[in-house]
Amino acid sequence: MTQSDDPSWEELMRAANRGDQRAYARLLSAITPVVRGIVRARGGSLGAEGCEDVVQEVLLTIHLKRQSWREDAPLRPWLYAVTRHKVVDAFRARGHRITVPVDDFAEVLAAPEGPDPFEAQDMDRVIDRLEPRAAQIVRAIGIEGESAAETGVKLGMTEGAVRVALHRALKSIASLRERMIE
Repeated sequence: MTQSDDPSWEELMRAANRGDQRAYARLLSAITPVVRGIVRARGGSLGAEGCEDVVQEVLLTIHLKRQSWREDAPLRPWLYAVTRHKVVDAFRARGHRITVPVDDFAEVLAAPEGPDPFEAQDMDRVIDRLEPRAAQIVRAIGIEGESAAETGVKLGMTEGAVRVALHRALKSIASLRERMIE
C-alpha cells in the first residue's frame, strides 16, 4: 500500500486479478471518471451518448483483458492505451460521415435529364475490345444506323454474312460486359 490509506491503482488491479472483488469494484470506481474524461476529450464529437458508449466499451475491455496488464508496469499507460484504441474504434465504426436529410436537398441533387455522359465512353471501351471487323459492323449498324446491306457493301460482305458477324459480335459484347461487371 502507499503512504496514504488509499491503495494505488496498480495495487487494486493486482488484487482484482487475484480475485478480490472489492478491490476490483474500488478500481472501477476510481478509473471510471478518468476514462470518461479521456473519452470526452478525445471523442467529444461522438456526442454525450456516443462517449458514454465508448466508456462502457473501455470498462468491458478492461474487464476482459485485465490479465494482459503486466503487474510490474504502471497501470495508467495501459489504461490510456485501451481508452485511446476504443475512441479510435468508435470513430472508425461511425466513419467520417455527416447525416443530413436528403429531402432538404432533393431538388438540388436531382440528376439532370438526358443521356448518361459515360454511356458512350463505356460503349466505346467494350466495342474496342472486339476484333476490328466486328467493331466496324457494330458501329455501322448499332451506332450509325446503317442497314446490314449497306454495311455489307461497304465491307465487301454479303448481307447474311454481316448479320451473322453482327450476332457473334453482340454475343461477344455481352460476354465482355459480364466479365467487366464481375
